[in-house]
Amino acid sequence: MVSLLLFDVDGTLIHTGGAGIRAFQRTFGELFRVTVPTDGIRFHGRTDLEILEDIFVAGLARPPRPEEVQAICSRYLGYLHDEVPQSPGYRVMPGLPRLLEVLAGRDEVRLGLATGNLEVAARIKLSRADLNRYFSFGGFGSDAKDRTVLIRKAIDRGKRLVDGSRAIRVIVIGDTDLDVACGRAAGAMTVAVATGGDSWEILQQASPDHLLEDLSRPEELLRILQESV
Repeated sequence: MVSLLLFDVDGTLIHTGGAGIRAFQRTFGELFRVTVPTDGIRFHGRTDLEILEDIFVAGLARPPRPEEVQAICSRYLGYLHDEVPQSPGYRVMPGLPRLLEVLAGRDEVRLGLATGNLEVAARIKLSRADLNRYFSFGGFGSDAKDRTVLIRKAIDRGKRLVDGSRAIRVIVIGDTDLDVACGRAAGAMTVAVATGGDSWEILQQASPDHLLEDLSRPEELLRILQESV
């Protein structure tokens, strides 16, 4: 059996130290000359397109037009290129990249991403820690605004990398209740880690198949892989 391990990015693999929020704020300030309120907007677990629309409505009191969405995404990615490398709060989550090295060396594992980030945004965020090399496929916020749909897209892409004669199991790994709910809706096993957007208690209430404090002990995830065969 081959396991497709689909990792969320923000709060699961890395923290950008607010680089994404600052990039959105700079984008709206330049394009629309508004200072957008972001304190009341949920970022963790959601797709960039959902976040973009919420910020737009909060700042301009109307939904964005398609051409405005395109302009915002383009400018946002440009500012993210500036913000991520210089963010003082950027950090890699405990246990990484050691865990990824262990998993990448196993024939029965394929590593992918399942993130609400636009694909380019995800790659920018991971590049500072040189983590892109572990992930050859994924599902992204640029594939769909709905997280369940983008997870299914990641699954489809991962299946193409596996010999058709081998059985496939999918495991979604994330730090929010939305990772758990959408992973389950996509038919995947779910592993929640309490390193990001949601507390241990909230993640517990979401009822993931497995709940870990963090990813600092590779043997915990390897045990899950072995027990679930």
